[in-house]
Amino acid sequence: MGKRRVVITGMGVISPVGNNVKETWEALLSGKNGAAPITLFDTSDYETKFACEVKNYDPLEHFDRKELRRLDRFSQFAILAAEEALNDSGMELDKEDRDRIGVIVGSGIGGMLSFEDEHTKLVTRGPRRVSPFFIPNLIIDIAAGHISIKYGLKGPNFATVSACATAAHSIGTAMRTIQYGDAEVMICGGAEAAIVPSGIAGFNAMKAISTRNEDPQKASRPFDAKRDGFVMGEGGGILILEELEHARARGAKIYAELVGVGFTADAFHITQPAPGGEGAIRAMKAALKDANLQPTDVQYINAHGTSTYFNDKNETEAIKSVFGDYAYELVVSSTKSMTGHLLGASGVLELIATSLTVQQNKVHPTVNYEFPDPACDLNYVPNTPIEKEVNAALSNSFGFGGHNVTLCVKKFME
Repeated sequence: MGKRRVVITGMGVISPVGNNVKETWEALLSGKNGAAPITLFDTSDYETKFACEVKNYDPLEHFDRKELRRLDRFSQFAILAAEEALNDSGMELDKEDRDRIGVIVGSGIGGMLSFEDEHTKLVTRGPRRVSPFFIPNLIIDIAAGHISIKYGLKGPNFATVSACATAAHSIGTAMRTIQYGDAEVMICGGAEAAIVPSGIAGFNAMKAISTRNEDPQKASRPFDAKRDGFVMGEGGGILILEELEHARARGAKIYAELVGVGFTADAFHITQPAPGGEGAIRAMKAALKDANLQPTDVQYINAHGTSTYFNDKNETEAIKSVFGDYAYELVVSSTKSMTGHLLGASGVLELIATSLTVQQNKVHPTVNYEFPDPACDLNYVPNTPIEKEVNAALSNSFGFGGHNVTLCVKKFME
């Protein structure tokens, strides 16, 4: 018996370059950059003073004050993205078996702002002033919980946590859940809201984020020789994955087919990728094998592409190892060049971009690519979008701790 086929039938996004899928995709194709000075807190004492915040966002336009007491910012993003994705899918939940619809939504860090606020109360005003919603707001699985509660969905429900590979793990696991017959529909993705004082201070201490304060728009520059670290981003993204016959039966539109996933570990270092991208190589090969594709069947890779020295160099080496001479015929681009790094939410935003590329044959650029690095010598689609027939594509996500995920999507064909 073959695998059950899994298709993408709905998408939702709130990102630094757009508060829905349409805005975000148009921004990516136009090369719009989401970096700007941080407005969420005073950065006077911080080495980095900019990030890719979600813009034009007032929580009170979406939630009342009572609801907001129970929702950290990362959960707000997850709920709004899920609402857009479900509406986009056209699914009428009243006609569905909600026991067969699951939710896997992760976050790299979770309710970091809630933690900061309540810890400050604890230290300055004592334990009796800590909110009863402190723990529920903080825990990473709560975004998936909120979505299941809102829509009465009783299928598999949990969160993945694997740093910057989190959303990709949630999508790959959701795909497997449908393939194994444990659900007909899975709502999956990730959300992150770590542009908070401790988040910026912590990544500054690691020397992981850019300090190009004089020109934030030029700071995220994946694969460019003058890259100096990633730019922190925030937001959320959700996909509706559906078993093919279920989607057909209700006449759903299909963006693309999710055909492969590769999960591996570097087993090397807490932050640096394995030399030569050894773990990434195995993740890409596993995804291709799962999809039953040859390397030459792939036309596009949405790179993890963080704008850090080691990631970009090692990912390039990994792509060349997997694809050989054909690596130079591929097109590769980095969504993070415009959105910054959404940490645990980056994988879903990037798979949405990859799926739209497969559907529309449009490849968004890698902006700020100005100074070639001899160690990064692939076609990164510098600064201008291109049109190209893309029948199959990979999306790479790698996380601190050595977590690697590659997802593979194909143009949907009957």
